[in-house]
Amino acid sequence: MEFKKLFIPGPTQVHPEVLAKMSTPPIGHRTPNATLLQRNITTKLQQLMFTGNKMVLSTSSGTGLMEGAIRCATVNKAIVFSAGAFGKRWWELAKLNGIDADLHEEEAGQPTLPETVKKYLDSGKYDTVAITHSETSTGIMNPIEAIAGVIAHYPDVVWLVDAVSSLGGIKIEVDRLGIDVCISSSQKALALPPGFSMASVSVKAEDRFQKIGSRGFYLDFGTLLRYIDKMDHQYSCTPSLPHMFAMDFQLDRILEEGLEKRFIRHIEMAEYMIHWANSNYAVFCRPGFESLTVTCVKNTRNTNIKALNDFLAKKNMVLSNGYGVLKDQTFRIGHMGELTIEDMVILTDAIDEFNS
Repeated sequence: MEFKKLFIPGPTQVHPEVLAKMSTPPIGHRTPNATLLQRNITTKLQQLMFTGNKMVLSTSSGTGLMEGAIRCATVNKAIVFSAGAFGKRWWELAKLNGIDADLHEEEAGQPTLPETVKKYLDSGKYDTVAITHSETSTGIMNPIEAIAGVIAHYPDVVWLVDAVSSLGGIKIEVDRLGIDVCISSSQKALALPPGFSMASVSVKAEDRFQKIGSRGFYLDFGTLLRYIDKMDHQYSCTPSLPHMFAMDFQLDRILEEGLEKRFIRHIEMAEYMIHWANSNYAVFCRPGFESLTVTCVKNTRNTNIKALNDFLAKKNMVLSNGYGVLKDQTFRIGHMGELTIEDMVILTDAIDEFNS
Protein backbone atom coordinates (compact mmCIF):
# COMPACT_ATOMS: atom_id res chain seq x y z
CA MET A 1 0.00 0.00 0.00
CA GLU A 2 1.21 3.48 -0.84
CA PHE A 3 0.91 6.02 1.99
CA LYS A 4 0.67 9.73 1.39
CA LYS A 5 2.19 10.47 4.80
CA LEU A 6 4.92 8.43 6.47
CA PHE A 7 5.07 9.09 10.21
CA ILE A 8 7.73 6.46 10.76
CA PRO A 9 11.38 6.96 11.81
CA GLY A 10 12.39 6.44 8.20
CA PRO A 11 12.21 6.32 5.29
CA THR A 12 10.44 9.66 5.23
CA GLN A 13 8.40 11.57 2.69
CA VAL A 14 10.25 12.64 -0.46
CA HIS A 15 9.10 15.74 -2.32
CA PRO A 16 7.89 14.98 -5.89
CA GLU A 17 10.45 17.36 -7.39
CA VAL A 18 13.23 15.53 -5.54
CA LEU A 19 11.92 12.17 -6.77
CA ALA A 20 11.91 13.56 -10.30
CA LYS A 21 15.63 14.35 -10.03
CA MET A 22 16.24 10.61 -9.56
CA SER A 23 15.32 10.28 -13.24
CA THR A 24 18.11 12.58 -14.43
CA PRO A 25 19.98 10.87 -17.29
CA PRO A 26 23.26 9.25 -16.18
CA ILE A 27 26.65 10.84 -16.69
CA GLY A 28 30.08 9.25 -16.64
CA HIS A 29 31.29 8.96 -13.07
CA ARG A 30 34.84 9.88 -14.09
CA THR A 31 33.89 13.04 -15.96
CA PRO A 32 34.26 16.71 -15.01
CA ASN A 33 30.49 16.83 -14.52
CA ALA A 34 30.73 14.10 -11.88
CA THR A 35 33.45 16.07 -10.12
CA LEU A 36 31.30 19.19 -10.19
CA LEU A 37 28.29 17.27 -8.83
CA GLN A 38 30.18 15.78 -5.89
CA ARG A 39 31.96 19.06 -5.16
CA ASN A 40 28.61 20.90 -5.09
CA ILE A 41 27.14 18.31 -2.72
CA THR A 42 30.19 18.62 -0.49
CA THR A 43 29.96 22.41 -0.27
CA LYS A 44 26.27 22.23 0.68
CA LEU A 45 26.79 19.46 3.23
CA GLN A 46 29.57 21.51 4.81
CA GLN A 47 27.07 24.33 5.29
CA LEU A 48 24.51 21.95 6.79
CA MET A 49 27.09 20.43 9.16
CA PHE A 50 28.79 23.75 10.01
CA THR A 51 32.18 22.36 9.07
CA GLY A 52 35.15 22.86 6.81
CA ASN A 53 35.99 19.15 6.95
CA LYS A 54 36.20 16.86 3.96
CA MET A 55 33.03 15.00 3.05
CA VAL A 56 32.85 11.38 1.93
CA LEU A 57 29.84 9.86 0.16
CA SER A 58 28.80 6.22 0.05
CA THR A 59 26.28 4.27 -1.99
CA SER A 60 25.13 2.44 1.14
CA SER A 61 22.92 3.02 4.11
CA GLY A 62 24.42 4.81 7.09
CA THR A 63 25.35 1.44 8.56
CA GLY A 64 27.94 1.05 5.81
CA LEU A 65 29.84 4.16 6.84
CA MET A 66 29.43 3.25 10.52
CA GLU A 67 31.08 -0.09 9.80
CA GLY A 68 33.86 1.56 7.82
CA ALA A 69 34.44 4.26 10.43
CA ILE A 70 34.87 2.06 13.49
CA ARG A 71 36.98 -0.41 11.53
CA CYS A 72 39.24 2.26 10.03
CA ALA A 73 39.59 4.52 13.08
CA THR A 74 40.38 2.10 15.91
CA VAL A 75 44.05 1.42 16.65
CA ASN A 76 43.79 -0.37 19.99
CA LYS A 77 40.30 -0.28 21.44
CA ALA A 78 36.97 1.49 20.98
CA ILE A 79 34.30 2.30 23.53
CA VAL A 80 30.71 2.24 22.29
CA PHE A 81 27.97 4.04 24.20
CA SER A 82 24.52 2.64 23.51
CA ALA A 83 21.13 4.11 24.41
CA GLY A 84 19.25 1.65 22.22
CA ALA A 85 19.49 -0.90 19.42
CA PHE A 86 21.17 1.37 16.89
CA GLY A 87 23.75 2.63 19.35
CA LYS A 88 24.60 -0.99 20.10
CA ARG A 89 25.08 -1.58 16.39
CA TRP A 90 28.40 0.29 16.57
CA TRP A 91 29.67 -2.43 18.93
CA GLU A 92 28.24 -5.26 16.83
CA LEU A 93 29.97 -3.87 13.73
CA ALA A 94 33.26 -3.59 15.60
CA LYS A 95 33.14 -7.18 16.80
CA LEU A 96 32.17 -8.53 13.38
CA ASN A 97 35.19 -6.75 11.91
CA GLY A 98 37.63 -8.04 14.50
CA ILE A 99 37.93 -4.64 16.21
CA ASP A 100 38.48 -4.69 19.97
CA ALA A 101 35.61 -2.74 21.53
CA ASP A 102 33.79 -2.43 24.84
CA LEU A 103 30.10 -1.68 25.16
CA HIS A 104 28.35 0.51 27.70
CA GLU A 105 24.58 0.07 27.53
CA GLU A 106 22.11 2.37 29.20
CA GLU A 107 18.81 1.19 30.60
CA ALA A 108 16.08 1.54 27.97
CA GLY A 109 14.90 5.13 27.85
CA GLN A 110 18.01 6.57 29.49
CA PRO A 111 20.62 8.73 27.72
CA THR A 112 24.39 8.50 27.78
CA LEU A 113 25.63 11.21 30.14
CA PRO A 114 28.95 13.07 29.91
CA GLU A 115 30.15 11.74 33.27
CA THR A 116 29.77 8.21 31.93
CA VAL A 117 31.94 9.05 28.93
CA LYS A 118 34.53 10.65 31.19
CA LYS A 119 34.71 7.59 33.43
CA TYR A 120 35.65 5.36 30.50
CA LEU A 121 38.07 7.79 28.86
CA ASP A 122 39.85 8.40 32.15
CA SER A 123 40.96 4.76 32.02
CA GLY A 124 43.24 5.56 29.06
CA LYS A 125 42.25 2.31 27.33
CA TYR A 126 40.35 3.78 24.40
CA ASP A 127 41.43 5.63 21.26
CA THR A 128 37.97 5.69 19.62
CA VAL A 129 34.53 6.69 20.91
CA ALA A 130 31.30 5.86 19.09
CA ILE A 131 27.85 7.16 19.97
CA THR A 132 24.45 7.68 18.37
CA HIS A 133 22.99 11.18 18.50
CA SER A 134 19.27 10.48 17.96
CA GLU A 135 18.36 6.89 18.89
CA THR A 136 15.22 5.97 16.97
CA SER A 137 14.52 2.75 18.90
CA THR A 138 13.95 4.61 22.17
CA GLY A 139 13.40 8.23 21.10
CA ILE A 140 16.49 9.38 23.02
CA MET A 141 18.61 12.35 21.96
CA ASN A 142 22.01 12.01 23.57
CA PRO A 143 23.51 15.27 24.90
CA ILE A 144 26.38 15.53 22.43
CA GLU A 145 26.95 19.18 23.35
CA ALA A 146 27.91 18.18 26.91
CA ILE A 147 29.69 15.05 25.72
CA ALA A 148 31.78 17.19 23.35
CA GLY A 149 33.05 19.15 26.35
CA VAL A 150 34.33 15.91 27.88
CA ILE A 151 35.91 14.47 24.75
CA ALA A 152 37.76 17.74 24.11
CA HIS A 153 40.03 16.85 27.05
CA TYR A 154 41.24 13.70 25.26
CA PRO A 155 42.95 14.96 22.10
CA ASP A 156 44.15 11.52 21.02
CA VAL A 157 40.63 10.08 20.90
CA VAL A 158 38.75 9.96 17.59
CA TRP A 159 35.03 10.63 18.06
CA LEU A 160 32.48 8.92 15.77
CA VAL A 161 28.87 10.13 15.77
CA ASP A 162 25.87 8.46 14.16
CA ALA A 163 23.69 11.39 13.08
CA VAL A 164 21.57 9.27 10.75
CA SER A 165 18.22 10.44 12.11
CA SER A 166 19.29 13.90 13.22
CA LEU A 167 21.25 15.60 10.43
CA GLY A 168 18.97 17.93 8.51
CA GLY A 169 16.51 18.22 11.38
CA ILE A 170 18.70 19.04 14.36
CA LYS A 171 21.51 21.59 14.38
CA ILE A 172 24.87 19.82 14.57
CA GLU A 173 27.87 22.14 14.59
CA VAL A 174 30.53 19.59 13.71
CA ASP A 175 33.60 21.82 13.98
CA ARG A 176 32.56 23.55 17.20
CA LEU A 177 31.71 20.22 18.83
CA GLY A 178 34.92 18.60 17.60
CA ILE A 179 33.21 15.60 15.97
CA ASP A 180 35.80 13.68 13.98
CA VAL A 181 33.47 11.56 11.85
CA CYS A 182 29.81 12.61 11.62
CA ILE A 183 27.75 10.08 9.68
CA SER A 184 24.27 10.42 8.25
CA SER A 185 22.14 8.93 5.51
CA SER A 186 19.63 10.01 2.95
CA GLN A 187 16.28 8.64 4.12
CA LYS A 188 15.63 10.44 7.42
CA ALA A 189 15.59 14.19 8.07
CA LEU A 190 17.27 14.88 4.72
CA ALA A 191 14.10 13.53 3.07
CA LEU A 192 15.72 11.63 0.22
CA PRO A 193 15.18 8.07 -1.01
CA PRO A 194 17.11 5.45 1.01
CA GLY A 195 20.39 3.99 -0.18
CA PHE A 196 22.96 6.76 0.19
CA SER A 197 25.07 8.07 3.09
CA MET A 198 27.62 10.74 3.86
CA ALA A 199 30.17 11.65 6.53
CA SER A 200 32.34 14.59 7.47
CA VAL A 201 35.94 13.69 8.31
CA SER A 202 38.24 15.83 10.47
CA VAL A 203 41.97 16.24 9.89
CA LYS A 204 42.61 14.22 13.06
CA ALA A 205 40.47 11.36 11.78
CA GLU A 206 42.14 11.45 8.36
CA ASP A 207 45.56 11.28 10.04
CA ARG A 208 44.36 8.24 11.99
CA PHE A 209 43.18 6.51 8.80
CA GLN A 210 46.54 7.15 7.15
CA LYS A 211 48.41 5.86 10.19
CA ILE A 212 46.43 2.62 10.24
CA GLY A 213 46.45 2.05 6.48
CA SER A 214 43.77 0.46 4.34
CA ARG A 215 41.25 -1.80 5.99
CA GLY A 216 39.18 -3.04 3.10
CA PHE A 217 38.25 -1.11 -0.01
CA TYR A 218 34.60 -0.20 -0.56
CA LEU A 219 34.01 1.13 2.96
CA ASP A 220 37.61 2.15 3.65
CA PHE A 221 37.70 5.81 4.65
CA GLY A 222 41.30 6.21 3.54
CA THR A 223 40.37 5.03 0.06
CA LEU A 224 37.33 7.31 -0.12
CA LEU A 225 39.45 10.29 0.93
CA ARG A 226 42.26 9.46 -1.53
CA TYR A 227 39.79 9.54 -4.42
CA ILE A 228 38.54 12.94 -3.30
CA ASP A 229 42.14 14.20 -3.46
CA LYS A 230 43.46 12.20 -6.42
CA MET A 231 40.37 12.37 -8.65
CA ASP A 232 39.16 15.82 -7.52
CA HIS A 233 35.94 14.95 -5.69
CA GLN A 234 35.05 11.66 -7.27
CA TYR A 235 33.78 8.47 -5.69
CA SER A 236 36.04 5.41 -5.42
CA CYS A 237 33.54 3.13 -7.20
CA THR A 238 30.57 3.71 -9.48
CA PRO A 239 28.16 5.70 -7.30
CA SER A 240 24.38 5.95 -7.35
CA LEU A 241 24.25 9.00 -9.57
CA PRO A 242 20.44 9.25 -9.24
CA HIS A 243 20.87 9.76 -5.48
CA MET A 244 23.54 12.36 -6.10
CA PHE A 245 21.37 14.34 -8.50
CA ALA A 246 18.51 14.23 -6.01
CA MET A 247 20.77 15.13 -3.08
CA ASP A 248 22.25 18.12 -4.87
CA PHE A 249 18.74 19.42 -5.55
CA GLN A 250 17.38 18.62 -2.08
CA LEU A 251 20.28 20.37 -0.36
CA ASP A 252 19.38 23.46 -2.37
CA ARG A 253 15.82 23.17 -1.07
CA ILE A 254 17.07 22.78 2.50
CA LEU A 255 19.32 25.81 2.24
CA GLU A 256 16.55 27.84 0.57
CA GLU A 257 14.22 27.04 3.48
CA GLY A 258 16.91 28.43 5.77
CA LEU A 259 18.77 26.24 8.24
CA GLU A 260 17.58 28.02 11.37
CA LYS A 261 14.01 28.03 10.08
CA ARG A 262 14.27 24.32 9.34
CA PHE A 263 15.65 23.53 12.79
CA ILE A 264 12.88 25.57 14.43
CA ARG A 265 10.27 23.68 12.40
CA HIS A 266 11.61 20.40 13.75
CA ILE A 267 11.67 21.75 17.31
CA GLU A 268 8.04 22.85 17.00
CA MET A 269 6.96 19.42 15.71
CA ALA A 270 8.86 17.69 18.50
CA GLU A 271 7.41 19.91 21.21
CA TYR A 272 3.91 19.31 19.88
CA MET A 273 4.39 15.53 19.79
CA ILE A 274 5.95 15.39 23.26
CA HIS A 275 3.04 17.38 24.72
CA TRP A 276 0.46 15.25 22.93
CA ALA A 277 2.15 11.99 23.95
CA ASN A 278 2.38 13.00 27.61
CA SER A 279 -1.26 14.12 27.58
CA ASN A 280 -2.59 10.93 26.00
CA TYR A 281 0.02 8.25 26.78
CA ALA A 282 3.55 8.95 28.05
CA VAL A 283 6.86 9.66 26.38
CA PHE A 284 9.07 6.60 26.80
CA CYS A 285 12.43 8.24 27.38
CA ARG A 286 13.76 10.32 30.25
CA PRO A 287 12.34 13.87 30.23
CA GLY A 288 14.71 16.45 28.81
CA PHE A 289 16.39 13.98 26.45
CA GLU A 290 13.63 13.53 23.87
CA SER A 291 14.68 13.30 20.23
CA LEU A 292 13.66 16.21 18.05
CA THR A 293 13.00 13.94 15.05
CA VAL A 294 11.17 10.91 16.49
CA THR A 295 8.98 10.44 19.55
CA CYS A 296 8.83 7.03 21.20
CA VAL A 297 5.47 6.75 22.96
CA LYS A 298 4.94 4.42 25.91
CA ASN A 299 1.78 2.44 25.19
CA THR A 300 0.10 3.13 28.53
CA ARG A 301 -3.38 2.56 27.04
CA ASN A 302 -2.51 -0.89 25.65
CA THR A 303 -3.52 0.31 22.22
CA ASN A 304 -3.54 -2.38 19.55
CA ILE A 305 -0.85 -0.87 17.29
CA LYS A 306 -1.73 -3.06 14.31
CA ALA A 307 -5.38 -2.04 14.56
CA LEU A 308 -4.34 1.59 14.92
CA ASN A 309 -2.22 1.38 11.78
CA ASP A 310 -5.06 -0.35 9.91
CA PHE A 311 -7.26 2.60 10.87
CA LEU A 312 -4.60 5.14 9.88
CA ALA A 313 -4.06 3.36 6.55
CA LYS A 314 -7.60 4.28 5.55
CA LYS A 315 -6.49 7.89 5.96
CA ASN A 316 -3.26 7.23 4.01
CA MET A 317 -1.03 7.48 7.09
CA VAL A 318 1.24 5.08 8.95
CA LEU A 319 3.29 5.16 12.15
CA SER A 320 5.78 2.64 13.52
CA ASN A 321 5.46 -0.01 16.19
CA GLY A 322 8.10 -0.23 18.91
CA TYR A 323 11.48 -1.65 17.96
CA GLY A 324 12.63 -5.10 19.03
CA VAL A 325 11.75 -5.90 22.65
CA LEU A 326 9.75 -2.65 22.81
CA LYS A 327 7.26 -3.83 20.16
CA ASP A 328 3.67 -3.12 21.29
CA GLN A 329 5.03 -1.68 24.54
CA THR A 330 5.78 1.49 22.59
CA PHE A 331 5.06 3.04 19.22
CA ARG A 332 7.13 5.58 17.35
CA ILE A 333 6.18 8.71 15.46
CA GLY A 334 8.67 10.31 13.11
CA HIS A 335 8.49 14.08 12.67
CA MET A 336 11.24 15.06 10.31
CA GLY A 337 12.12 15.96 6.76
CA GLU A 338 9.20 17.35 4.78
CA LEU A 339 6.61 17.07 7.57
CA THR A 340 5.08 20.13 9.23
CA ILE A 341 3.21 20.93 12.43
CA GLU A 342 -0.03 20.75 10.42
CA ASP A 343 0.79 17.15 9.51
CA MET A 344 1.33 16.29 13.17
CA VAL A 345 -2.06 17.73 14.12
CA ILE A 346 -3.75 15.65 11.42
CA LEU A 347 -2.04 12.50 12.70
CA THR A 348 -2.82 13.05 16.38
CA ASP A 349 -6.42 13.95 15.56
CA ALA A 350 -6.69 10.60 13.79
CA ILE A 351 -5.17 8.71 16.73
CA ASP A 352 -7.55 10.52 19.09
CA GLU A 353 -10.44 9.52 16.84
CA PHE A 354 -9.30 5.88 16.97
CA ASN A 355 -9.10 6.00 20.77
CA SER A 356 -12.49 7.69 21.23
